[in-house]
Amino acid sequence: MYRCRQVVSQCSSTIKSNLGHGRQRYAGESTTKRFGSDHGYSKTPAIKPPTLNEMPTPKGSWATEHSRQQSKYNMHLAAGLGFTAFTLFVGYQSGSFYLNYGPDVKNTKVSVLSHEQVRERAAAAAASAVVAEESDPEVLAAEVEETAPVEAVVVEDASPEAAEEVAPPVVEEVTPVAVPDAEAVAEPSRDQTGPSDQSEVAPSVVAIVGDLPVHIPYLLIGAGTSSFAAFRAIKSRDPKAKVLVIGEENHLPYMRPPLSKELWFSDDPEVSNKLKFKQWNGKERSLFFEQDEFYCSPVELVAKENGGVSVVRGHRVVKLDIVGRKAELDDGRTITYDKCLIATGGKPKSLPSLSSAPENVQDHVTLFRNIDDFRRLESISRQVKSITIIGGGFLGSELACALGRRAKTSGLEVLQVFPEDGNMGKVLPKYLSQWTTEKVKGEGVQVLPRTHVEGATMDDDKVVLTLQDGQKIKTDHVVVAVGLDANTDLAVASGLEIDPTFGGYRVNAELEARSNVWVAGDAACFYDIKLGRRRVEHHDHAVVSGRLAGENMTGAGKPYWHQSMFWSDLGPHVGYEAIGIVDSSLETMAVFAKSTAADTPKAVVEATGEGVRSETENAATEQSSMKESNKLHAPVQGEHYGKGIVFYTRNDVVVGMVLWNVFNKIPVARRILKEGLTTDKLTEAAKLFDLHE
Repeated sequence: MYRCRQVVSQCSSTIKSNLGHGRQRYAGESTTKRFGSDHGYSKTPAIKPPTLNEMPTPKGSWATEHSRQQSKYNMHLAAGLGFTAFTLFVGYQSGSFYLNYGPDVKNTKVSVLSHEQVRERAAAAAASAVVAEESDPEVLAAEVEETAPVEAVVVEDASPEAAEEVAPPVVEEVTPVAVPDAEAVAEPSRDQTGPSDQSEVAPSVVAIVGDLPVHIPYLLIGAGTSSFAAFRAIKSRDPKAKVLVIGEENHLPYMRPPLSKELWFSDDPEVSNKLKFKQWNGKERSLFFEQDEFYCSPVELVAKENGGVSVVRGHRVVKLDIVGRKAELDDGRTITYDKCLIATGGKPKSLPSLSSAPENVQDHVTLFRNIDDFRRLESISRQVKSITIIGGGFLGSELACALGRRAKTSGLEVLQVFPEDGNMGKVLPKYLSQWTTEKVKGEGVQVLPRTHVEGATMDDDKVVLTLQDGQKIKTDHVVVAVGLDANTDLAVASGLEIDPTFGGYRVNAELEARSNVWVAGDAACFYDIKLGRRRVEHHDHAVVSGRLAGENMTGAGKPYWHQSMFWSDLGPHVGYEAIGIVDSSLETMAVFAKSTAADTPKAVVEATGEGVRSETENAATEQSSMKESNKLHAPVQGEHYGKGIVFYTRNDVVVGMVLWNVFNKIPVARRILKEGLTTDKLTEAAKLFDLHE
C-alpha cells in the first residue's frame, strides 16, 4: 500500500511539472496567447505513464502471491458450495420440495386391455346404468359417480412399495348417460407443487365418452387430403401430438384424383374392392395415403404416451363453440379441443332440372365425388348400355374419356352434354378447347356441346333428358359433374364468415378463420397477395394449405404464399398442367411445338415414378436450356397442338398459365407469376420452357 502511494505521488509531481501549475505551456510554446480561436488550451496535456520499475511489486516471489490469491478463491468457493448444500437440505427436510424417483419399472407389471374388452366393459356399464335408471331414476347420477371406473389401461404393480410410490394411470369409460364436464379432466392445479407423502398421489384420469375422448389437443374436421397433410405437419413439429380426425365418409383418408383417372384404366375386375391402381408407368399403388396400421382407435389414442392419429368415420361435426373450444357431433356428443382445423372440402353441384326431378329419376343419377360414387358407377358401367355425362370441365371430360375407352370393348354408349363450345371451354382458349373435343370424340364419346338439360323423366326404366333445343336423349344412367360448392354447413351454427363472392370460409393470410380455428382445402377462401382473394379446388392446394395450417396450429405463424397447380389427363397420351387464374374469358397468348413420345402423361410418370404430378412438379427445378422457341402467334386452322404454353393475361400482366403436354416446368411458371411478367416479355419467357428439346 505504501509503495502504491509513492507511485501516485511521483505521477502527480510529474503532471504538475508538465503543466506548470496549470498555466505553463509546453516547451517552445508561447505563453502570451490568452484569447482567440487558439487560446493555448486546445491541446490535451501529455501525461507521462509510469514505467515497470515504478509499478507495485508483491512481497516475495510472484508464485507465492499467486498461491495466496488462489487459496482465497478456493475458500470462497467452498463456502458457497456449503451454503448451497445447507439450503437444499433445509428445503428438503421442511417439505418445500421433494424428489420424485419415479416408479419401480423392473418390478412393475403392465396389463393392457384390448379395444374389444374395453367395449365389452363399457357395454356392461351402460347396461347396468339403464337398469338403475329404470329402477330409480332419481339416484342415477349419484350411482354413476359412485360406481368403479371401467378400466381401459391399468398398470398393476407387483410390489406394495411400488404401489405406494405412484398410482396407476386409469382410462375411465363414461357412459353417455352422464357425460363429464371438460373441466373434470383438466390438468391438476399448478399450486399443488407436490405432496410430501408419495403414497397419496391421485391416479391420473382421462375420460372418454363412448369411444371418443372428452378432450383432444388437435381436432381435424374432415378426413380428406387437407386433413392428412395437416396431421403429418402437426406430428413433424410435435412428435407426441394426439390428433383426432372426424370424417363423414366411412373411409380412411385417400387421394381423389385417381377416382377419375387411373382407376378406370385398370384391368382388374376387383379394382372397386381393392382400390389399387396402376400408374401410367405400370407401378401399382393404393388409393389410401396410409394403411390401417398407421392409425389407432380413439380409446387407444388417449393412453398413447407418444401420441398418434385416430380417425372417427361416419360422423360429422354440426357445431363449433369457438369461445368454449367445443365441437358437437351429429349424435349429440361433444369434444373439447385446443386447436381445430376445418377441412370439409366441397359438395358436388346438381342441376335444378335433376334435383327437382321425381325420386325414381334421381335413383339413376350419380353426383360423382367419392369412393362410393366410383364403386357405384364402375358397377353400373358394366351392366347398362348407355351413360350420359353432364358437364364438360375437368371431371366430366376425364370420366368421358375413361368410359369411352371402356366402351370400345364393351359396347357401352357414352354421351357428354355441356353448354360450352368445347371440352374444358371455361378454362382453355376456344381453339384449344375445340381441338380437345376432337380428341375426346376419338376416345369413343358422343359429344353434344352448346346445350344443356332442361328436364328429366322416366320412360321404360330409362331416363329421358330433354335438352335446350327440344332434343330428347334416352339413357340408362346420368353422371353429373358440374363443379363443387364449398361445404360450409358449420358456418351458421358456429358464427363463421362466408365469402359472398367465392364461397367458402374467409380466412386470413395464415388460414385462420377465428381464434384457434383454421380452414384448409376447398372450403378455404384465402387472400392471394398476387391474384387477390380466391378459392381453389385442386389437389395441390389441398396438400399445401393443409400442411401450412397444420404447421400454424403448432405455432409456426406462416402466411400462405403458395401458387398451387392442378393437372388433368385425358388418358395416358394427352394432359396438361395449370397454375394461377386460367379463365377462357381472359386474353391469351400461346406458343406450340410438335410433341414427341416423351411429351405425354404416361412418359412423365414412367420417368419420375410418381403419378400425383403435384409431387413431381414441386420437386422439379427451374433449369432451362434457353433454346429458341416458336414466336407467339394467333392460332392457325389445322395447327397441331402437340405441346405448348398458354399465357393468360389481365391488364397486360400474366396471371395464369397452361402447360399443354409440358411437364416438370411448373416452378418456371410459378416464378413468372411471382415476378408479374408483362406481355411484351412473353417471347423471351417462352424460351424458358424448352419446347424444342
